[in-house]
Amino acid sequence: MPSTLVHLALGVLLAAALLGEAYDRRSLAVVLIATAVPDLDTFLGMVILGTHRAALHTLLVPLALGAAILYDTRVRKRSFLRRYGGRAVPVAWVAVAAYLFAGIGPDLFFNGVNPLYPVVDRFVELNGEVYLSTTEGLVQTVWQVEAPTMGTTETTHYRTGVDVERGADPANAERLFPVAMSGLQLLLVLTSVVVTAVKLRFPAAR
Repeated sequence: MPSTLVHLALGVLLAAALLGEAYDRRSLAVVLIATAVPDLDTFLGMVILGTHRAALHTLLVPLALGAAILYDTRVRKRSFLRRYGGRAVPVAWVAVAAYLFAGIGPDLFFNGVNPLYPVVDRFVELNGEVYLSTTEGLVQTVWQVEAPTMGTTETTHYRTGVDVERGADPANAERLFPVAMSGLQLLLVLTSVVVTAVKLRFPAAR
């Protein structure tokens, strides 16, 4: 599964690509916090069983945040965000993008999330291949309408280092804390380190 470090690496790259002149240590920190928030439902799932990858991995959260930003900046007479300067609005939008694409995205494409929880309680995984074949044409197996459906919060548990099994963990349970579970994930982490170092060291690179 993608580790929190892998999520943060993708968040770093989004910040570097989208923040523009708003890029600095403080803005980067906001984006990284937003990226990490979905993984906090790991701990919620220890109290309310089944809510890991559901409670904070639902697409309704970034949708609600985006609606709140629109209301604040387009409808309210005095914007709350703009009180914090001109950078606040773009940073807020990038934070929402990071929540969606870096926080939820990797899990949606690996093992799945509950994307419309609590309105619809069903885990969904978008994982497969997309290729162009000389005999079959364009083939994709990422989204299959007739694919077997996944479970609900009543039947699904995602193993983590802090919550091995649904309910109480065995005393001798092996706890795995993933860092990078593939060469591609490690490359993503290393790339994010280089990009961050360059962006912070050389302001002209922003």
